[in-house]
Amino acid sequence: MDQHQPLTGDALDAAAEAFERLRPRLFGIAYRVLGSVSEAEDVVQEVWVRWQGADREAVLDPGAFLAKTTTRLAINVARSARVRREAYVGPWLPEPVDTGVDPQVGAERGEALELAVLLVLERLNPVERAAYVLREAFDYAYDEIADMLRLSQANTRQIVSRARRRLDSERREPVDTAQHRRLLEAFVAAARDGDVAALESVLSADVVAYADGNGMRGVARLEIVGTGRVARVTAFARKFFPGAEYRLVEANGQPCLLLVRDGAAVALVSATAGPDGIDGLYWVLAPDKLRAYERSARRGAGRP
Repeated sequence: MDQHQPLTGDALDAAAEAFERLRPRLFGIAYRVLGSVSEAEDVVQEVWVRWQGADREAVLDPGAFLAKTTTRLAINVARSARVRREAYVGPWLPEPVDTGVDPQVGAERGEALELAVLLVLERLNPVERAAYVLREAFDYAYDEIADMLRLSQANTRQIVSRARRRLDSERREPVDTAQHRRLLEAFVAAARDGDVAALESVLSADVVAYADGNGMRGVARLEIVGTGRVARVTAFARKFFPGAEYRLVEANGQPCLLLVRDGAAVALVSATAGPDGIDGLYWVLAPDKLRAYERSARRGAGRP
């Protein structure tokens, strides 16, 4: 097939059908490597363009071909994104995605999806990140990952093992899902009331809060550490967002707090929790990231 010849009729339908069947997995790979809904969408769109121009008759396994193309493009974008993020004002957090309604995350497994985990993955180089995601989130065999990344199997195993150790060293012992939700519900109730004492009761002594506002006025540009400081800053959200509605939603596979004012999201808060209470709060405040979250919710619900 002439790869420069435009697709028409049955050929286009067949190419589109194969691609759409695999799109959720492709988005899931790109999103985990990049931590960005918008960048992942761009990668998947570029994969579609390349798929249309490929010699598909020579492709024995469309899934492997498309996953490899997605992974390599995502690695390239991640390398350029690292430079851009060095100029980011304040903490950079991943763009949240609505996993309650959005099938495009393609999470056969929930690994490497939570905001806190994506943030740790950001500290790995793009190849390490991709290897970990392909193995732990999508269960690709080591020989398949090695082919995608153009590495030896031995090197691939070492990279995945090193990435796994890095994440394990930075993650705290989690609580079960029911306890996590109870802590978050208590946190939401206290935050809605601006009750500093109640907030302190659900936070661990060494809790850390991150706020991603990319230079927004009034948003902390450094991590906030300690029960008292985090509780006071959280209670201040009532004044920072007067009249906002506090909702429990699902983002990145976990219950989260969404603040909505005048019909638009103004903040999304993800929390990690351990035996001593909530030990990490991740405030996404940057408008472009909140729009990405809202877009994922509309897409999953079938709305434009």
